Amino acid sequence: MKNTVLTFQQAKEKGEKLSMLTAYDYSTAKLVDEAGINSILVGDSLGNVILGYEDTISVTMEDMIHHSAAVARGAKEALVVCDMPFMSYQTSVYDGVVNAGRLMKEGRAGAVKLEGGQEVAPQIKAIVSAGIPVCAHLGLTPQSINVFGGHKVQGKTEAAAKKLIEDAKAVEEAGAFAVVLECVPAKLAQLVTQSLHIPTIGIGAGNVCDGQVLVYQDMLGMFSDFTPKFVRRFADIGSVMKEAFAAYDRAVKDGSFPGKEHEYAISDDVIEKLY
Repeated sequence: MKNTVLTFQQAKEKGEKLSMLTAYDYSTAKLVDEAGINSILVGDSLGNVILGYEDTISVTMEDMIHHSAAVARGAKEALVVCDMPFMSYQTSVYDGVVNAGRLMKEGRAGAVKLEGGQEVAPQIKAIVSAGIPVCAHLGLTPQSINVFGGHKVQGKTEAAAKKLIEDAKAVEEAGAFAVVLECVPAKLAQLVTQSLHIPTIGIGAGNVCDGQVLVYQDMLGMFSDFTPKFVRRFADIGSVMKEAFAAYDRAVKDGSFPGKEHEYAISDDVIEKLY
């Protein structure tokens, strides 16, 4: 069944958990989609795991459009949610609507995601009013990593926890259909989840959220530059890939690949006429 903002809301009401994974290309999106994952996030995490940046700040609209379009071509049932990159919506409501529209038209996304609470509520409201579904993102918001001073758990003090709850209610009021909670204490995430009518998607926010999201390279052991505490490796594909690459290297160098079974034949009569 095709996943939409409506099926997300229905899952919340029925108490059914939602699954979300990142993907950045057609082939991976097809595999994620065929596995039955509810939503594919084309995250600006591609700056880290695909482009090799130290953070997500340098990711551009063109990067997001390029990768979102590829993912959309591979996803048939999953809801494709595309991140709005740094400074594509913070500058003004107008910029937010225009850039969200580009991600939908050119990137073929089914929804967009942006970071922030009350301060971006006007952008969320305007984007939703333009007919574009919005997923909000609270807690540790990577685009604000320089303000936070690093990858730190958010909402641990009374003031910070109250603000997180207020921000969650603000983005719901503005029209967001879901909200990602990243690096938030589990009990606080539970309070937020219980206080909202829209689904919460956790990443480092405990298992009481309405759904979960992970970067697929993290959960497959393909990215080892930095592994957050909240990551569980469901397979060690990175090691399998390295072993396969090394085996290929050996086979090429010892002449065992390609073998006769990999060759194309030609008549000896044709070859003889060439001399």
